[in-house]
Amino acid sequence: MRILLAEDQKDLNELITRRLAAHNYSVDACYDGQSALDYMKCAQYDAVILDIMMPKMNGLEVLKALRASNNPVPVLLLTAKDSIEDRVTGLDAGADDYLVKPFAFEELMARIRVLLRKPAAVQTNVYRVGDLELHADTMEVLRAGTQVKLSGKEFALLRYMMQNAGIVLSRERLEQHLWNYDYAGGSNVIDVYIRYLRKKIDAGFDRKLIHTIRGAGYVIKEDS
Repeated sequence: MRILLAEDQKDLNELITRRLAAHNYSVDACYDGQSALDYMKCAQYDAVILDIMMPKMNGLEVLKALRASNNPVPVLLLTAKDSIEDRVTGLDAGADDYLVKPFAFEELMARIRVLLRKPAAVQTNVYRVGDLELHADTMEVLRAGTQVKLSGKEFALLRYMMQNAGIVLSRERLEQHLWNYDYAGGSNVIDVYIRYLRKKIDAGFDRKLIHTIRGAGYVIKEDS
């Protein structure tokens, strides 16, 4: 999953980026509101974290510009202001959630997991496709009750596919959601990681879950 972080406090920005990356999220980070808008014009994000008090454009101005352009990306606002009026202003501007500084990183992660849930769909942090289970909070993966050990990027790829179970995902879409602008890999990187996942998820099972749709991409679903 790809997240955009806009926070002008450099130390906090770097800390959040490191902690998100440790949980296998791909992160693009910037320090002002105008840069945040520029990033969002060039890439599609699964969630955006916006500090309210930023130079050039504040978080509320960025949020209003996003919603005015009909961009529905989930947005979490960060702010040092904790009055009811400030919270209402942010939510009325189109924010999905609001977190007051200082905050516990565990709470930030929990709120991000909520933002990333599909609307009116999964209501827990457990995703299931057939006998495959992925626990987003503990980063545990089970196939038929047996634990499957995955690398961070393998886990991120599987999580995104399971959150979009039954939907054919192109290589370009997968790559865009899993790597940030710093990545400079090969053109077949998705094919390589899909091959890794198949060895760990489908090998030894008659019923395959990861399918190739020729000319379109990949999908995870129960094979009928």
